[in-house]
Amino acid sequence: MRSLVVGASGGIGAALCEALAARGEVLGVSRRKDGLDVTDEASVARVLGGLEQGFDLVIVATGALALDGVGPEKALRALDPAAMAAQFALNAIGPALVLKHALRLMPKDRTVRFAALSARVGSIGDNALGGWYSYRAAKAALNQLIHTAAIEVARSHRQGIVVALHPGTVDTGLTAVHGAGHPAVAPAVAAANLLAVLDGLTPADTGGFFDWSGARVPW
Repeated sequence: MRSLVVGASGGIGAALCEALAARGEVLGVSRRKDGLDVTDEASVARVLGGLEQGFDLVIVATGALALDGVGPEKALRALDPAAMAAQFALNAIGPALVLKHALRLMPKDRTVRFAALSARVGSIGDNALGGWYSYRAAKAALNQLIHTAAIEVARSHRQGIVVALHPGTVDTGLTAVHGAGHPAVAPAVAAANLLAVLDGLTPADTGGFFDWSGARVPW
């Protein structure tokens, strides 16, 4: 098995790399190590364009809730167009650009998986609290992009599985600030959960949004 993790320097990304190393060859790329900035298509094209084909699994583990010191909004009066655009660039457009350039790396003659880390707060149907406008909207956009891309990818990769995954609350610097007291799991546990979910998916599940337990999350 050959795997590619984009965002390998983050807590979940690093844990995914470690877990996947036990399964075969894994390549982790990141902004810190490789200069791969998912908000800059030229850098995505450069890094992924230099890789050889043959990845069975591609996971995008990038993303952020707070950008440039701006955290999630609690009210409409806090909306800032630039901050919202930055959220969309990182959390929605970035993973879509990775899929655009990673698709050629994924074989067409066997089962291949592409997953992007989303968030339950991106679910419109599960939103009963409000707030967090930009992050929620960006993750909702990511879910739509993944679902739409899965339809196209299925035409060229009949055994392809393209999904959005919610990792749950993971013990990272992010949850220390914005975890709101929710129980968190270690990155290694989150990585094991995510890989177990991916192992259980079939091409019939492509385009779906699943949480860390394998349950479908409402759109």
